[in-house]
Amino acid sequence: MKSHLDTQFNDAFYKISTLRKALAPDIMLKFYAYNKQANFGNNFSIKSAGNVRSAFKFNAWMQLKGMPPEEAKKEYIKLANTILNIKK
Repeated sequence: MKSHLDTQFNDAFYKISTLRKALAPDIMLKFYAYNKQANFGNNFSIKSAGNVRSAFKFNAWMQLKGMPPEEAKKEYIKLANTILNIKK
């Protein structure tokens, strides 16, 4: 059974994923990192070693080491709400 937090997180993820306006790269990295931490915790993996984009994404995720998944979901939701309110 999904928790209220999971429902809010999935809703925020959907809204950000379908946003038609481009976001700044640093904001996209934050969304990526919060999403990875929320779904995988500290189980870090990098798929494309040597790829600069992957290295930035991996670094953003590593900066959240130790953050509980629930907190990462809350931070994702908070950032999404900020972005969605600005983009209206």
